[in-house]
Amino acid sequence: MRIVAVRLRELTGTFPYAGHFWEERLARPIDIYPEHRSDPREWWLPEQDGPGPYRLRQIFLQIESDQGAIGLAGPLTRDVARIIGTELRPRLIGANPLATERIWDELYRSFVHGRKGVVMMALSAVDCALWDLRGRWNGDPVHRLLGGPVRTELPAYASTLGYSLELDAATRLARDLVAQGFRAQKWFPRWAPSKGREALRRTVALFAALRAAVGDDVELMLDAWMSWDWPYAVAAVNELAPYRLRWIEEPFLPDQLDAYAALRARSPIPIAGGEHEYTRWGFLAWLQRNALDVLQPDIYWAGGISETLKIAALASTYSIPMIPHGHSVPATVQLLAALPEPVAPWVEYLLKWNELLQVFFKEPIQPKTGIIRVPENPGMGVELDESKIEEERELIWTD
Repeated sequence: MRIVAVRLRELTGTFPYAGHFWEERLARPIDIYPEHRSDPREWWLPEQDGPGPYRLRQIFLQIESDQGAIGLAGPLTRDVARIIGTELRPRLIGANPLATERIWDELYRSFVHGRKGVVMMALSAVDCALWDLRGRWNGDPVHRLLGGPVRTELPAYASTLGYSLELDAATRLARDLVAQGFRAQKWFPRWAPSKGREALRRTVALFAALRAAVGDDVELMLDAWMSWDWPYAVAAVNELAPYRLRWIEEPFLPDQLDAYAALRARSPIPIAGGEHEYTRWGFLAWLQRNALDVLQPDIYWAGGISETLKIAALASTYSIPMIPHGHSVPATVQLLAALPEPVAPWVEYLLKWNELLQVFFKEPIQPKTGIIRVPENPGMGVELDESKIEEERELIWTD
C-alpha cells in the first residue's frame, strides 16, 4: 500500500449557535501589555459581531492510499495546513501509510528545527490521520489496534472556557454541570497579576463561590494559561488552598521549568501542565525536574497518537497521571481506551470548544451523564457529514 494523495479540504458551513458563543476569554501571557489586556477577543474564534448562527471555515487533512483506504485528521489551523501542504506532503507521497513509526521518525529527523511548535503540530496531524487510515483499513477502531479496549467508558471533566465568570452565572453553570453528571470541572479566571491584588481577590471569590455551589464531592480545577508570575502564584496557591482544588494548571510559561518545580515543592495544591510541550523528550525534562503532578500533552500538538503513547509510558514510569489537553476528543478517547485508568484517568471535554471543533462530524463525540462511551467505528470513530458542507475547496500551496 502506498500514499497517493495528501489533501487539505477547507470546508465552509453554518455553526448553528443561537446566542453569543464566547462570553469571556481567559487570561493570556501577553496581557502584561495594556493594549492586549483590554482586548476582549480571542484570535482563534470565528468573527462574531452579534449572536449566531456563525459562518464557519475549517480545514481537514485527508490522506489517501492506492488501495482506497483514507485517513482523516482535523480541524487544523491554516499554519499547520500550510506546513503539511508545502513541507510534509512531498515526503508522504509514495510512503507505506501503515508504517506509522517509520514515517514519524523520518519526518522528525527531516525537520529537526520543527521538533517543537507548528511543524510538530503538523507531524501530529499526519500521525493521527495515518492511525485513522490504519483503523479504517483493518475495520477496527484505533483503540483496538493499540491493544484495547482496556475500558469502554471514560469519565470526562467539563472545561468551561468561554463561559461567563460573573458569580451568579458561573455558579448556575457549575450546579448545572453537576446535575448533568460531571464529577469534575475546570475554570479559567480572566484576572492575572497585571491587575494586582484585585485579580487574586476575584479569583479566590470565584472558587469560593464554585465550591459552595458544587459541594465537597466535585473536583474543581483552575487553568491559569501561563499568565501568572512567581509572587502571584505563591500567594494564589495559599489563598486557594481552603477550596481543595484538584490542580492549578499552567501557572507559568512552559520554558520556566524551575519555577514549576519550585512552586510544586511548596504548593498545597497539585500543579498540572504540558499542554504546550512536545514529544517524549520534552516531557522527560519535566519529569526529571519533578515539576508536575499531572502531565497534559495535546495529542494533536505533542506528536500524535504514536508519540503520546510514549509520553504515557513515561508518565506511568514516574507514577504521574497523564490527562491530555482536550483539543481533539476523538483521538483522546481512542488513546485512553487503550490505557489503564491510573495512567490516564479523565478525558478533558471543553464544552464550547469541542462543540465548535465537531461541527462537521456526523456523530460528534460527547459525554452523557459525564461519561463518554468509546466509539466502535473504524479508525478514530468519526466521519465528516457531507450534508453540513455548504462550500469546499482544496488548499494547494505552490511555495
